[in-house]
Amino acid sequence: QVQLVESGGGLVQAGGSLRVSCVVSGRTFSSDAMGWFRQAPGKEREFVAAVSRSGLNINYADSVKGRFAISRDNTKNTVYLQMNSLKPEDTAVYYCAAGRVGTLYLAPKVAREYEQWGQGTQVTVSS
Repeated sequence: QVQLVESGGGLVQAGGSLRVSCVVSGRTFSSDAMGWFRQAPGKEREFVAAVSRSGLNINYADSVKGRFAISRDNTKNTVYLQMNSLKPEDTAVYYCAAGRVGTLYLAPKVAREYEQWGQGTQVTVSS
């Protein structure tokens, strides 16, 4: 059974930091591009960051560039999202996603490229 399990969310003050993690089981992690998306109340799910299978290619949403960092550890089947300088507008449920994209270098920004999703972890940033 394929599972993506996020953890590390919580409540943090504006300007603070948080790291969320996603552990993947039941599929070959090294064959997947991994992405983070988020959904705030009343808004559509949006792309945050993605990392290619190789870890060499990374994409970020403009809204998080310079503040967030995505990384992966293929030995632990885990993808991380380090979030610094958090703002109230970063408040959302954060989802990790796995996509079998077929090449080492793609880090897709669109949700339809990912076929497996986690349940999400809540991140709340207070002002």
